[in-house]
Amino acid sequence: MTALLKTLSYSGLALTVVPAVLVLVGVLSWRTHAALMLVGAVLWFTTASFWMGRADSS
Repeated sequence: MTALLKTLSYSGLALTVVPAVLVLVGVLSWRTHAALMLVGAVLWFTTASFWMGRADSS
């Protein structure tokens, strides 16, 4: 379960970084960038709180 949460969390974190770079390069529009960053932020904050600060049991 923790591996799934970590994967989703890091995917959300990537959705906050990658669109910014793509806008800088000129690949994405600002509107798409804003939507992707919102989704990424919500995904990160909803999933990371369940596994951060806890020791791995494996």
